[in-house]
Amino acid sequence: MRDVLDRLLAWWEAGESVAVGTVVATFESAPRPPGAVMLVGPGLEAVGSVSGGCVEGAVYQLGEEVLESGEPVLQRYGVSDESAFAVGLTCGGIIDIFVERVDRTSFPELGALAADITAGRPVAVATVVAHQDPARIGRRLVVRPAPDTAATPNVAAHGGPGAGSGVLASGGLGSDRADDAVADDARGLLASGRTETLEYGPDGQRRGEGMRVFVASYAPVPRMLVFGAIDFAAAVARLGSFLGYRVTVCDARAVFATASRFPFADEVVVDWPHRYVSAEAAAGRLDDRTVMCVLTHDPKFDVPLLEVALRLPQVAYIGAMGSRRTHDDRLKRLREAGLTEAELARLSSPIGLDLGARTPEETAVSIAAEIIAQRWGGAGQRLSAAAGPIHH
Repeated sequence: MRDVLDRLLAWWEAGESVAVGTVVATFESAPRPPGAVMLVGPGLEAVGSVSGGCVEGAVYQLGEEVLESGEPVLQRYGVSDESAFAVGLTCGGIIDIFVERVDRTSFPELGALAADITAGRPVAVATVVAHQDPARIGRRLVVRPAPDTAATPNVAAHGGPGAGSGVLASGGLGSDRADDAVADDARGLLASGRTETLEYGPDGQRRGEGMRVFVASYAPVPRMLVFGAIDFAAAVARLGSFLGYRVTVCDARAVFATASRFPFADEVVVDWPHRYVSAEAAAGRLDDRTVMCVLTHDPKFDVPLLEVALRLPQVAYIGAMGSRRTHDDRLKRLREAGLTEAELARLSSPIGLDLGARTPEETAVSIAAEIIAQRWGGAGQRLSAAAGPIHH
């Protein structure tokens, strides 16, 4: 929703109704992930994309119908004939798209939700997309961490009594039991930044079927920490920004660590890398989506930094640049510093995939490719040389 939020909010504030089509589940290959959104505006404008073009026309038509009727619809799209020329996904995948009418009456908490997303505050929206009782389809909870502790949800259920209080509102999904179960699971997804469709019994039973709930998590943007104010770091920062990370470049040398040298970084920090990482970890600003690229290949910076970073429990990726000789020397120093083999196994060094990269820009692509492969479980080989599903 981030991509279309400004347009949606403008129409909502003007009192208009908008059809919102959201990808809530994908199977096999799919062009857009869960959470991708397409809008059909009050003037029948189309904004956003749910399939990269495969089924946009069909979703647009369904959006028109939902705008007219006000009844939400869960629709599945896939390859509809062997030539894939009819409405469907030419990539061979299947997607479920939930289309609903959004306005001030149906989604009164949208303004507060948009403020949270814009400010980078964590928030999740849980929406019933399928239920045995049609009256419960489209009901939602907005789940936020409570101000005093991240372990307690603050749930606003259609503006109900829980909004802003740090307690669970009643009536959001039709029963307290359903509210409790979904809010608890939504809090867990929000903590890990995951967006998923969950299955429950009709009244929120953990074991059962009959209610499907789509949980869209709007966690703060994941962080990329780049250490070493060199030309490779500038290229990595640029690609990291392109991939949606909030990029920090850190170096202890003030003469090199300047904003003008790293225009694509969100911030440039002058500090000893190990001291900066320790402070960020202590402040709770690192999580299991954080990636670190150590590009200084200088032991007086690298070793103290890696000694701290490799012992952090909540970092997704740690890569370090250097030759094979530098790598062997680095491991020797880290072992002498007391790191275990399990901790050293978390280190990607030499950094990146073997693409034959030479330039800083090519090397940045190599590093980004390794980060992406590790995130999604990719093997890093040519797809033409592999069999089976493209997406794991």
